[in-house]
Amino acid sequence: MRGKRVMLDSELAMLYGVETRVLNQAVRRNRDRFPEDFMLELSNQEVVRSRSQSVILNAGRGTNIKHRPLAFTEHGAIMAATVLNSPRAVQMTVFVVRAFVRMRESLLVNAVLAREVAALRTRVDSLDDNTRKQFEQVFEAILGLSGPAGGKQ
Repeated sequence: MRGKRVMLDSELAMLYGVETRVLNQAVRRNRDRFPEDFMLELSNQEVVRSRSQSVILNAGRGTNIKHRPLAFTEHGAIMAATVLNSPRAVQMTVFVVRAFVRMRESLLVNAVLAREVAALRTRVDSLDDNTRKQFEQVFEAILGLSGPAGGKQ
């Protein structure tokens, strides 16, 4: 939507185990935590386009959309979990924090490994040609394991 990957409020509420209205109330009470790159409100045209052409809304209280849906980017979905008190939202927040910590630790380990390989590579320069070629093969194998591009930049 509008060039962004988003999740609608009803889907996000289901994921976090709360009603859509509860999610939207929490978001509106904390509006300053949701800048434009975190959340957007669908326009009337976007609401119409998002509905199936064959679906006709029922007449009566509670069956038609009263408020335009909100759409959350990845960052907005994470922020929404922080403003909710449902057990599922708390679990998701903890999960995301742990994932970021693991990612940072992984990047740190790769950086340390890269420095150590570079230091070892400078020491290998003093070896004979045959041994140096063998070390080059080992270096390439190590770099191949450390990234999707084979460690080459």
